[in-house]
Amino acid sequence: MPRFLSNGLILSLSLLTCLVLAEGAIRLVDGLPLTDIDLPPAYSDIGRDTTMQHLDKVPLATGVARDWFFIDPPPLPNRRAVPEQWLALDRQMDARLRAGSRFRPEDMFKAWNVSFIGNPCDKDFLADAPGRLFVFAPPHDEERPQFRFLPNATTPKGLVTNDFGWRGPPVRFARSERTVRIVFVGASVVAGAHQWGHAFPEPVEHWLNLWAATHWPNIRFEVMNAARESLNSTAIEAVVRQEVAPVRPDLVVYYEGANQFNLTSLVKDLPKSMRPPTEPPEGFYGWLQRASKHLALARRVQSLIGAAEPSTGELAKPEYEIRWPAGLDEADPDLRHPELPLQLGTILPDLDRIRADLARVDSEFALASYVWMVKDGMILQPKWNRLLWEDINLRRFPFRYRDIERLVAFENRVFAKYAATHRLSFVDIAGRMPLDPNLFSDAIHTTEAGMRLMAWIVLQELVPIVDKRLASGAWPKPVPAMGDTHPAFTKAPREMTFTCE
Repeated sequence: MPRFLSNGLILSLSLLTCLVLAEGAIRLVDGLPLTDIDLPPAYSDIGRDTTMQHLDKVPLATGVARDWFFIDPPPLPNRRAVPEQWLALDRQMDARLRAGSRFRPEDMFKAWNVSFIGNPCDKDFLADAPGRLFVFAPPHDEERPQFRFLPNATTPKGLVTNDFGWRGPPVRFARSERTVRIVFVGASVVAGAHQWGHAFPEPVEHWLNLWAATHWPNIRFEVMNAARESLNSTAIEAVVRQEVAPVRPDLVVYYEGANQFNLTSLVKDLPKSMRPPTEPPEGFYGWLQRASKHLALARRVQSLIGAAEPSTGELAKPEYEIRWPAGLDEADPDLRHPELPLQLGTILPDLDRIRADLARVDSEFALASYVWMVKDGMILQPKWNRLLWEDINLRRFPFRYRDIERLVAFENRVFAKYAATHRLSFVDIAGRMPLDPNLFSDAIHTTEAGMRLMAWIVLQELVPIVDKRLASGAWPKPVPAMGDTHPAFTKAPREMTFTCE
């Protein structure tokens, strides 16, 4: 063998050996398995570190111990092995998504409202389904909610549901004595990413029970999650009336403020010809990002490149003018103003209906402020905060950071005034949640680390509310006659097949 070939082979083998040893060393240092796994992206680690920076800045409610933050809720007893046919279907759906399908893999494992879907071929995203859907029949042929999660299921994406199709552990329909029931309603932020082990209501339940063990040892908390992605206030009202009110909760907490958040009606002469710039090819970083899912060494290189790159400010936006409704006081909004922006003229009547739905079963209603990760002059790291930057600058183009921030504050001001006007508890999540980009995956959704910090903040907000009700004797309420079965879930979803031309 020629000397230059043998030297090249020795050099290549030496480099390969060094890379293998470096990969193994990094995995040992980071506490990762030595086998190939789908590693989390680098910014997830940053999110965990950032959470610790903010933890001690959250004021603790009376009787809450800081150490509880590190205690996970117990594993879900209803998590099961995913059926092989579902795994095969999920692989098929992933392939269809890569080919441009608008119907997402997780949509396959939902029960769709037959009154909402009508002829699936008439709706673009349903027409992309593989000729089959799980469906349910709603009461009175209502079109809302558009879907439910399948009951008693563990999906290929990791979502675990109970008898009601709600995310989380099993729960009995009939209430037990000395039990306080709290139900969260909302959309995707409350529902949580399907691949997470849990969404934020589950650690809230666990921590509330740790608190109760010391202060109210004869009380047990049940915290349920009736949220699902993409719902607006009208759909949430239908969920409360059809699904939540029958379980006779003590408290229902509403957290939603994005799916009807539209600035278009406020803008005079919005430039219609403007489009956000086309994203450049990913190139080397795209390859590195894909490699970082499997190689700890690539993830370290990705982090070093990200740390060395300059931060990114706001994309250049065209000029436009905010047209504020005449006679509407931005600092002290009139809840009856006929031109409330951001579809608040629809949301507030829906909140009225939710209050009425809950009043009929003697349940309390609480409203939460909504968190947006946006502030004027915000600087983002282009790699770690890439999805957040794209969400605010491309998806919400051409609206400026300062205008989104201004309208978010206005929406929360309306929510706070609505709660005060109707003597509702106000859970001020936005007032406590740190606006740290590394806790968010986009403008409204948190990382898993951010979700845990949000749950911790919710706990601090809820403890004074529940402590006051328990001390007054208002909670727990007398156990009503409820039967054994939830009336909205007496029939299991069925499968529907169809063919679109």
